[in-house]
Amino acid sequence: MQVWPGQAYPLGATYDGAGTNFAVFSEAADRIELCLLHDDGSETAVELRESDAFVRHAYLPGIMPGQRYGFRAHGEYAPERGLRCNSAKLLLDPYAKAISGRVEWGEGVYGYHFDAPERRNDLDSAPNMMTSVVVNPYFDWGDDRPPRTEYHRTVIYEAHVKGLTMLHPAVPEEDRGTYAALTHPAVIEHLTELGVTALELMPVHQFVNDHRLVDLGLNNYWGYNTIGFFAPHNAYASWGDRGQQVLEFKSAVRALHEAGIEVILDVVYNHTAEGNHLGPTLSFRGLDNQSYYRLTDDPQYYMDTTGTGNSLLMRSPHVLQLIMDSLRYWVTEMHVDGFRFDLAATLARQFHEVDRLSSFFDLVQQDPVVSQVKLIAEPWDVGEGGYQVGNFPPLWTEWNGKYRDTVRDLWRGEPQTLAEFASRLTGSSDLYQDDGRRPLASINFVTCHDGFTLHDLVAYNEKHNEANGEDNNDGESHNRSWNCGAEGETGDPEILALRDRQLRNFIATLLLSQGVPMLSHGDEFARTQGGNNNAYCQDSELAWVRWPADPENADSQGTLLAFTRAVARLRRDHPVFRRRRFFHGRPVEEPTGAQSELTDIAWFTPAGEVMRQRDWDRSHARALSVFLNGNAISEPDTRGERIQDDSFLLMFNASPDELGFVVPLNHGAQWQVVLDTAAEDGVPGEDGPKVRAGDELLLAGRSLTVLQRPA
Repeated sequence: MQVWPGQAYPLGATYDGAGTNFAVFSEAADRIELCLLHDDGSETAVELRESDAFVRHAYLPGIMPGQRYGFRAHGEYAPERGLRCNSAKLLLDPYAKAISGRVEWGEGVYGYHFDAPERRNDLDSAPNMMTSVVVNPYFDWGDDRPPRTEYHRTVIYEAHVKGLTMLHPAVPEEDRGTYAALTHPAVIEHLTELGVTALELMPVHQFVNDHRLVDLGLNNYWGYNTIGFFAPHNAYASWGDRGQQVLEFKSAVRALHEAGIEVILDVVYNHTAEGNHLGPTLSFRGLDNQSYYRLTDDPQYYMDTTGTGNSLLMRSPHVLQLIMDSLRYWVTEMHVDGFRFDLAATLARQFHEVDRLSSFFDLVQQDPVVSQVKLIAEPWDVGEGGYQVGNFPPLWTEWNGKYRDTVRDLWRGEPQTLAEFASRLTGSSDLYQDDGRRPLASINFVTCHDGFTLHDLVAYNEKHNEANGEDNNDGESHNRSWNCGAEGETGDPEILALRDRQLRNFIATLLLSQGVPMLSHGDEFARTQGGNNNAYCQDSELAWVRWPADPENADSQGTLLAFTRAVARLRRDHPVFRRRRFFHGRPVEEPTGAQSELTDIAWFTPAGEVMRQRDWDRSHARALSVFLNGNAISEPDTRGERIQDDSFLLMFNASPDELGFVVPLNHGAQWQVVLDTAAEDGVPGEDGPKVRAGDELLLAGRSLTVLQRPA
């Protein structure tokens, strides 16, 4: 076999049409072997003799795509000093573009013996290991272009590749649960009819099913257990895992782009699947434990701000390079349109505290590729001071956990929520205005993968996670949910009617709030997980989306789907619901130069009187109206022209009782009801009743009505 010196960059395996360059970083190893793996179980070892700045490299002519490989790191094994090299362990390439197979759990993949953790384990891990794969980087993208949907036009749909498509009746069985299923016309049509502009995929980086879960007969369904930051997860490929997963993922992105839908990836750069000091040796740990992981003062242990056993060392230049190289790769080579960063507060921990000015944010800000895509933070982790909603840099948007909590509290009838609800409804200026951000920094959501589904939010007071095998001790206990009078399934028609109304309340509030709305897959037709609020290990029909047999049927699922589509259209058609700047709360200048008498927003009591401070402070108050002035939108359109829209009056009655709402005087003579969550279909449209200023509308308990006044 010919072995040429090759190059130290790019890291990983790079095929150029004639052969493959291999490069891997390790400061801890004395020497590294590249192992070419053969289908008969044998391997050919090639020592990487060339080294530049601790990057070992070689070029092998004739090595083609599909070739499986791994590394063996020879060096010191001294866990008490943070060193864990062991040449008996076949290691994945941190830069592998594809990964084949899965981990077959056994003592061989661990660096110690189960009965004697202090003793080094020299069992060969190769028979149990996944393997890295050389891939062909060439792909016909055709005329693919990123949609580049502006945030104010964005509607995000969070989904799981397998969960969304596994039970879809129109998708061929052989494609269900795969990247290919995302391209099926029925799936794409559903997304476009919902008004979805961005599909946010739960982790598709190659991940590992935890040893503990496998022993319990469960799986890591969610995928927040990454081992390959460049490789699409191979179990989601329909036709092979030796590079085919890369082609299939690219094809899915291309098809979604053709439909005008962006692809956002939920990425997990805060930890890896190798766990704590008792975890397996799969890649990073065996190559250079000290460079990749945050260790405690006793370096045999790992600092854990993620709840997973380890945290990546965010002040290491090699970790930062890995993350930035990965992000750029997914944008430039895989054509994705943005990222949602899991437990993003951990990425800001250079030392112990969360640092808004950490190196990671500096690198992202300066990067000409990564800085131009959508960057969404989950702004918390489990470490001290980890809840950082509102504290990320101006380039970033954030999952707004305070929005979720406040909207849930309002509709379940918690006292003293009106003031905070008003802030959340209008874009959370208290969180984002001071640092120069706009309402669009707020990614609004009521539910997501983590927690109750929307159906379960109104059907359960308590979590029911018994199927997870942890005695119902896992998952969030404080869910801000309300079962409407019965725990779980019921045949009581009054309770069912109230639950349906609550579902419409949540959907309407979400889609008509300022900011960027995010729907969780299946909530549009009330999917349930039976009260399980932590389905991370439930790779089964419990967590998969159960599609209605006939989505157009006029049952509760069909009517909720139709309602969601209608409210999404209302948002799409009216810029007053998706402003790019915060409300001023004061009159604005008319084009003629005259001063308008009406402010851009106004708040009223149910009696139609302007809200005063005492009205906001009343603990029992659970109802208000808000006027949105379509003639007072301060931001211009893309051509610098003034934006004019219809005006709207939103009436919220979160109390359990029917209340009379007076249409305020001096804000429009005639109005039309365009949305009423107390009505079965919820959206009367042009057939909605007309009312005049001073008229009183009776709103059912726990309902929302929207009035429209033409511009």
